[in-house]
Amino acid sequence: MGAITRGFANKILGNGEIDATGLTGSIPASNVNNTSVTNITSLPSSLEVIESTASDPSPAATGTVWYNSTTATVKYQSVTTSGTWASGGNLGTARRYLAGAGTQTAAAAFAGGPPFSASTEEYDGTSWTAGGNMGTARQTVGGCGTQTSALAFGGYNGPGEVFSGVTEEYDGTSWTSSGSLSSARDGPGAGVGTQTSALAFGGGTPSPTTSTEEYNGTSWTSGGSLPAAKRYAAGSGTQTVGLAYGGTPAYTPSEEYDGTSWTAGGSLVTGVSLAGQGPTGTQTAAISMAGGTAPGPITAATQNYDGTSWTSDTSMSTGRYGAGAAGNQSSALIFGGSTPSNTNATEEFTSGPAPITKTVTAS
Repeated sequence: MGAITRGFANKILGNGEIDATGLTGSIPASNVNNTSVTNITSLPSSLEVIESTASDPSPAATGTVWYNSTTATVKYQSVTTSGTWASGGNLGTARRYLAGAGTQTAAAAFAGGPPFSASTEEYDGTSWTAGGNMGTARQTVGGCGTQTSALAFGGYNGPGEVFSGVTEEYDGTSWTSSGSLSSARDGPGAGVGTQTSALAFGGGTPSPTTSTEEYNGTSWTSGGSLPAAKRYAAGSGTQTVGLAYGGTPAYTPSEEYDGTSWTAGGSLVTGVSLAGQGPTGTQTAAISMAGGTAPGPITAATQNYDGTSWTSDTSMSTGRYGAGAAGNQSSALIFGGSTPSNTNATEEFTSGPAPITKTVTAS
């Protein structure tokens, strides 16, 4: 606040009183208390008490209030404890029944269809670019690992579902063949483990199976059987601390693996089949993204697991099934899938708390 100018007396009358007519002076700004406004009961109409702007400020500090003159709305910046979804760069090729590997900012998408695909695409957090093609085109594959060290296994690649046991490893440039699954299958559980220590569980042969196989970087061996047969399940974690969830025909149950056997975990809030296929966290901090639900509708549901129970989070913009996935519970990625048409849409998830802009509405 600047200096305040005010009139003072410039002469003394004969009776000793001061004539307050002429003398002027300035009160320094440092003598003015800017917070002493308790006696103000009204403001002139010309005074703006919140900022008026043609576009929302970015970034905006929590608690900031403004008027957006373009949309004629009053808005404020708050914080949400729920996760948020944002659009990412589109896949080069729309497809479903694909798998993923890696993180939100360094992901790989591979296989899928129809038609059967050998295509690999790599994501840098903004856009997708072409990677090396797989040796065997197929869909409904299992996948895990990272963008530069991915694993693909199983699937089908022929009319009438010709089941595949083919396993391939990706080094960020090209795919090479490795040891085949002992039991060829499509829709094996995906997302558990690494390129040298992975799990394949369930799948169709063509009927859903309880079979689990463990990979050591060279070959597959038998592991503990699932409590119930399932196909098109998703998973998280490692070969010795893994999680399987969803799938058909079970949909809602999840199971936890200790490297030897499976035990029951918490049930999903929304049952899913063909949820995002790829790494999606750990056994005690997992995320389930979209998929199909019993008896078949498509969902945009997002669900989080804490090692005991599943809870619902913010739904994504595009409901889909048969999508690829990457990342973890706090920073995830989903891409492709069917809506029911094949889509190339990519969405990025960030867990709360997170800043959020809200609009003031009349109740």
